[in-house]
Amino acid sequence: MELVHKPVLLAETLELLAVRAGGFYVDGTLGMGGHAAAILQRSAPQGRLLGLDRDSEALEHAQQALAPFGDRAELRHADYRRLPELLAGRRPDGILLDLGVSSLQLDAPERGFSFRADGPLDMRMDRTQGETAGDVVNRTPEHALADLIYRFGEERASRRIARAIVAARRRRRLRTTGELAELVRRAAGRGRPGLDPATRTFQALRIHVNRELEGLGQALGAAAQALAPGGRLAVIAFHSLEDREVKQAFRALAGPGFRILTRKPVRPGADELRKNPRARSARLRGLERDAVEVAA
Repeated sequence: MELVHKPVLLAETLELLAVRAGGFYVDGTLGMGGHAAAILQRSAPQGRLLGLDRDSEALEHAQQALAPFGDRAELRHADYRRLPELLAGRRPDGILLDLGVSSLQLDAPERGFSFRADGPLDMRMDRTQGETAGDVVNRTPEHALADLIYRFGEERASRRIARAIVAARRRRRLRTTGELAELVRRAAGRGRPGLDPATRTFQALRIHVNRELEGLGQALGAAAQALAPGGRLAVIAFHSLEDREVKQAFRALAGPGFRILTRKPVRPGADELRKNPRARSARLRGLERDAVEVAA
């Protein structure tokens, strides 16, 4: 499989982070290393980067992409929620979190993130642990399944979909993305123009399986507190639930000590959308720590 990776909002992210030569930066969601490579290039010759990803396959690709930067790039198989522990007292000049699903995950049928090609119901970003999407749809009680589809997918037909899933799994275990997508389409009915009726259910399952919203606000607060004076935190979200968490976390931090850099999220321009349609839902927000520490 040929992997095509286009980091979203790249120029805007570098500007928002104010990347400078010799700085220390964190990419808490490395993916295939596109943002990280650009940060290392701009912070040359002595800039350093700590890169994290909980997807070991993505980490392997990032290691190859960032190999030319040598020991300027320190890569770890870890969730960004562990960032304060991994920093061990170091103070970054900038932290980036790109909360979206990577091209590597979406384009690999065996990962089960997409219904564009049939694959196993997995959806785990870290395939070394946790329940799969197949476990969720085949084991979760109907009412709880409906609740998570509504909560994480904002799917109005969640109860019909859950009812159809439970009826189908009584006959045999649901095993593939194609099987589930077709079942959801029949239960959900006609969706919004341009949006496959299975999209929201797949989003909900992915968020649930990977605990994407769990502790997000606290993690953003901890990341902001870890910044060096004058340091910046940039976050790219891809759906309204994530973006709402980011906005609320930034608002809670705003005041003495921190300044919100983006009153409204930065969105991709027309040129980027032509080149990379997957960027259409991306929303970038930024926060800056005061250059002078505020006394407690």
